[in-house]
Amino acid sequence: MENSRNGSALFISGVDTDSGKTYVTSRLAAQMLVEGYDVITQKPVQTGCEDMAEDLVEHRRVMGCGLLPEDRDRLTCTYLFRKPASPALAASLEGARIDPEAIARDTRELCRRHDVVLVEGAGGLMVPLSDDLLTIDYAAGQKLPMLLVATSKLGGINHALLSIEACKAHGVDLRVVVFNRMPADEKIMADDSLAAIRAFAAKLFPEAKVVDFTCQESLSGLGKLLTKQE
Repeated sequence: MENSRNGSALFISGVDTDSGKTYVTSRLAAQMLVEGYDVITQKPVQTGCEDMAEDLVEHRRVMGCGLLPEDRDRLTCTYLFRKPASPALAASLEGARIDPEAIARDTRELCRRHDVVLVEGAGGLMVPLSDDLLTIDYAAGQKLPMLLVATSKLGGINHALLSIEACKAHGVDLRVVVFNRMPADEKIMADDSLAAIRAFAAKLFPEAKVVDFTCQESLSGLGKLLTKQE
């Protein structure tokens, strides 16, 4: 009989669709594996795919493993839709509706099997899961600590500050902001964006850590911060 665990679930979201959530999620999982954590990733809702969630495939590639039994059983991807659209729209086009309790149930089962579950959201914080539920409110309602991925691209300051402010307004436990520094972006602008994000985050979430993400090792030590019990 498999031992029951009481793992920690953590939510990973981004300031917009192309912020690098999958990139950061997969490398954080890989880094936590190096540090001795029994970690698995979850992509509760994936749109624009058939058969298998492409983000999970990327997670497993970076983690250095093949697809896991939980992937094949769809435990790590509760909902998979063909249309590359918001979860609410993609579901409605297939005559479906996303049940947040079904997602939460799968997360609980993953927590029973693993020490850490990294839950990667679809799109940004304010993306609707249904007509009456936003992603940010799902994370807040489940009391999932948040890692927010920000970007160094033009417009990134505005997106990041609005997202941090939204976390505060919706009662989200923001633990980490990962500043995804994109190599092609001009350094002087990226440095300025990082400074602005650090200053704003410090006002609203004094205990949150802002990480300048340039390589996988930049994420070292985050496991302890993200899994600490309040």
